[in-house]
Order: sequence, then structure tokens, then C-alpha cells
Amino acid sequence: MIAREWKCRIPEIHSEGFTSYLYETGIKDSSATPGFLGAQIFRRSLTGKIELTLITYWDKLASIKAFAGDNISQARLYPEDEVYELEPDLTVQHYEVIEHQFLPEMRG
Repeated sequence: MIAREWKCRIPEIHSEGFTSYLYETGIKDSSATPGFLGAQIFRRSLTGKIELTLITYWDKLASIKAFAGDNISQARLYPEDEVYELEPDLTVQHYEVIEHQFLPEMRG
């Protein structure tokens, strides 16, 4: 399994709107690509801004290439990003997942 990590920063006022937009663009497009296994979004507060980290999970590098194009290290950005005053990382990182463990959902 391969994890693909991308980060961006946005003004706090755009936090909720951008998260919804991220689902409608990057998550929607990646999840429609064969080989996509899942995604997580992390959020942390900075001074006046929010940093979001998107990690998508893939079965192999060829699947990422089908989503991202030949240069898989280049971030895939969207024309409407500027509406959210996005400060995107222009590159992404890829990691081989050597261990993953999630506990079953606890039911009350």
C-alpha cells in the first residue's frame, strides 16, 4: 500500500468551506480512480490559518499515476482553489505503508 501526502494552508475563515470543496474535488476524483483505497484529512491550527493534510491510500504507484499523471510528485490542483486563498504545497510525498492497524469501530 502507498500513502500519498499533500498539505495546504488556508485562512481560518475558509476552513469549513474548503474542507467541503476538497471532498467535491480531490477526494471525489481520487476515489473514482481504480486502486484508490481510502483517505484521511488532518487539520491543525496555525496563527490565523489552518493547515490541512490530505493522505490518500493506493494499492500501487501505477494507480496514483492514473490519478495524478506522469509526474506523481506534482500536486494536483484545481482552478477554484484560489477562491479559498489556498497556499498549497506544489509537491506531494509518497510513503510505502509497512504497518497499519485500525481497531474495529466500537459500538455502544
